Amino acid sequence: MAKFITYKQSGVSIDANDEMVGRIRSSVLATHGPRVMDLPNGFAGLFRLDNSKLFKKNYKKPVLVACTDGVGSKVKLAEAAGKFNTVGIDLVAMSVNDMLVQGAEPLFFLDYLAVNKLAPSLIAEMVEGVAAGCKQADCALIGGETAEMPDIYGTGEFDMAGFAVGVVEKDRVITGENVKKGDVVLGLASSGIHSNGYSLVRHICFKQHKYKMNDRIKELGLAVLGDILLEPTKIYVRPVVNLLEQYKRKSPVHAMAHITGGGLVGNIPRVVPKSMDVVLERGSWPIPEVFNFLQEKGPVEEREMYRVFNMGIGFVLIVDKKTVGEIKTTLEESGEKVYQIGQITAGDNKVVIK
Repeated sequence: MAKFITYKQSGVSIDANDEMVGRIRSSVLATHGPRVMDLPNGFAGLFRLDNSKLFKKNYKKPVLVACTDGVGSKVKLAEAAGKFNTVGIDLVAMSVNDMLVQGAEPLFFLDYLAVNKLAPSLIAEMVEGVAAGCKQADCALIGGETAEMPDIYGTGEFDMAGFAVGVVEKDRVITGENVKKGDVVLGLASSGIHSNGYSLVRHICFKQHKYKMNDRIKELGLAVLGDILLEPTKIYVRPVVNLLEQYKRKSPVHAMAHITGGGLVGNIPRVVPKSMDVVLERGSWPIPEVFNFLQEKGPVEEREMYRVFNMGIGFVLIVDKKTVGEIKTTLEESGEKVYQIGQITAGDNKVVIK
């Protein structure tokens, strides 16, 4: 008589999945507000879009804005450190900061986690990070999926992806079309490397120099390398949404850019007319020591650093020069470090660093 086998024997545990769902429930529910419709045991999340007092504003012609992203090879550092909550914040940040560029407020978020083996405590830590990011972005975590795939991912390996949906009034969509010569470039400080360039970071730190995640680095003030590299991406939603809401008619914010892969020189031209350049002033903002450390240890050419990393500026606003003072003050009152880093000139859609 043939011996029966089970799903668990093939490497996938249904019981572990059930335990995981129970563990993450409180983290997920903590992000819900009255716009989320409760549907126990549902197969999808429900979110109300009716124009009621549930929204900060009454949208007349709402446009939904959607983004998706991952954390890239930064997950490899989380694996090495055994620290999984910070990359959950990264996951949220990468999508909500992107939609913010168009002037949208995030509404809800979904995550996808793929693992070698489903360890409920590990997944709970990841989702706690996602929930923390959602709270920072004032959006609800209304669903997700966890896939246990031992034949795809090696022992201890995982990957994650996130999906965000937001809303913006149709006539308030920020496209960059209003950018003009003389506009000023304001930069909001990053919290560190954020979530881009980690293949180069890993090559320099662990392949070339054989550092360990728990090494204390002299050039970084004896900080633990793993703590520096896993510092989560800053979420800019609250201060920027607050700023945009103060302008009921024509906004002096003409364009914005989230500084991700491609760095300052790759991302800002995306939101500027083809007939204009972005002139950035070297020394107008402080460059965090981690970037100097990576540049020296590579070594990496300066131009390459600006193409790969955010260099201390995680988000950019291009604004009317007449309103620089009031915008800077508003953002600083929200807790942001704001720097006037450049201006818009005639050109051919490139970034010039002087």
